[in-house]
Amino acid sequence: MPNVHHIGVLTVAVPTADAARQTGIAVDHCDDCQTLYFSRPCQMGLKLFDDYVLFRFFSRALEEIEMGIATATEATGLSLRELRDTTRSFPARLIRAFALQEASDCVPDAEEQLLRDMLLAHVRPGDPEGARFAKIIARRSMREDHLWRDLGLHDKAELRRLLFAHFPALAAGNTSNMRWKKYFYRKICEAEGFSLCSAPSCKECGDFNECFLPEESGSLSGAAEFVGREILKT
Repeated sequence: MPNVHHIGVLTVAVPTADAARQTGIAVDHCDDCQTLYFSRPCQMGLKLFDDYVLFRFFSRALEEIEMGIATATEATGLSLRELRDTTRSFPARLIRAFALQEASDCVPDAEEQLLRDMLLAHVRPGDPEGARFAKIIARRSMREDHLWRDLGLHDKAELRRLLFAHFPALAAGNTSNMRWKKYFYRKICEAEGFSLCSAPSCKECGDFNECFLPEESGSLSGAAEFVGREILKT
């Protein structure tokens, strides 16, 4: 049974080592699992940070699945096979929540495919996790909110770390702190040989604020809900 801690108005379950293994968190010690929930993500190693991102993302995707907004493949951008591989070590009740029997493989439209191809082309060599995140990021870029929020992350800084970890060359090109979706589309346009914007420079563009205004942080409720609802039941 996981230990339960209260932080402000949030109730967060800290799994034991056995519970951690059941949820698919790659940890060697229970202390590492507690790090996932109570440490700042910037203090996590890459593997633990990737697990944290997946927990946040799957929590967001499950909200859409439970509301009937999207199937599991539509929400994640992953194929049924990829979802089964990713969730095979999850608790049975969590696998059922994904309702994979109601989903079918989705063919990305032309816009999403362009984003996916660009991200896949920039994955760090020898990084299978990056290939999976490329598909997830491309799908969530089709949503209307800030990308970090549609991924279920806490703020833009977490998205920045994810991109620099798995797509370092692509991320390093965003030297002006442009919003990431805007930056992705600019890179696609450059690759296709035309300009997304007709202004001579960003500072002279009437849409400057649309591309560069700071993005506010989110809350931790998504992760807390995910942990409290699923891990606490194991």
